[in-house]
Amino acid sequence: MKAPLYNPNGEQIGEIELKEELFGIEPNLHLLWEITRLYLANKRQGTHKAKTRAEVNASGRKIYPQKGLGRARHGDVKAPIFVGGGKAHGPRPRDYYTEIPAKLKRLSLLHSLADKAQNGRILVIEKFEFQVPKTKRMAELLDKMGLNKDKTLVLSADYNKNLYLSGRNIPYCDVIEVKDVNSLEVLNHKYVVIEKDGLEKLEKRLAI
Repeated sequence: MKAPLYNPNGEQIGEIELKEELFGIEPNLHLLWEITRLYLANKRQGTHKAKTRAEVNASGRKIYPQKGLGRARHGDVKAPIFVGGGKAHGPRPRDYYTEIPAKLKRLSLLHSLADKAQNGRILVIEKFEFQVPKTKRMAELLDKMGLNKDKTLVLSADYNKNLYLSGRNIPYCDVIEVKDVNSLEVLNHKYVVIEKDGLEKLEKRLAI
């Protein structure tokens, strides 16, 4: 399995071999769905809240007599059946966090990258050369690589401040270090551009 290799100017200079035992596996779609669901749940704040009838600020006066009118035996206007009343079984603040085992994190990342590789959506660049932050140059580089403003995840081998600053204002581009990437980020982008040194680090991480 191979991926196109580009120079720092965005020109294709050949292809690079991807390890078949890593990128050639059949993606487990159910695993990807399950881990994505957990990642998204862990991002939830869980601060939703609806008032019960005990918490609504309104009069507690009985709205009409218990007997004699032929109507239902209501209490006050805070009952859930009235407009402006409390919520009977409304949302309460809760923690949605679930610990994801490290093995499953690695597996899901491996399967998400394998899916991208098998669909020709992994590109490798020799090195990102940004002496100063330059958003325009970053946009031109992605355009030369034929990404056509598709949602792209850029993975750098190490922390690169100039690269990050160059890409952060491009709405279809996200820049992350290889050590911080997860399957949710990979699946959330159409293409993945990896620095050559970063590919080696990524392969070591996936081969654990």
